[in-house]
Amino acid sequence: MLFIAGFVFIYYTIWALLLPFLSSDSPVQSLFPAREWAIKLPLLILLSGISAVGLFFARVMLSEARKKAVKGGKKV
Repeated sequence: MLFIAGFVFIYYTIWALLLPFLSSDSPVQSLFPAREWAIKLPLLILLSGISAVGLFFARVMLSEARKKAVKGGKKV
């Protein structure tokens, strides 16, 4: 896992920070997607993660509310 994290960090750093300084006809440019994805991809991952955490908290809160309602005799 540490190797994969290190590889992703180095790849993204080269892609986002160092690639603009290379000429567009460099063979290194073909190893990376378009630069617009250097922003879009992390944003999509961040939004997916925040949504997953929010849905998890909502599910836990609803199940706790149902348990309290059953315990108190109410219906939720």
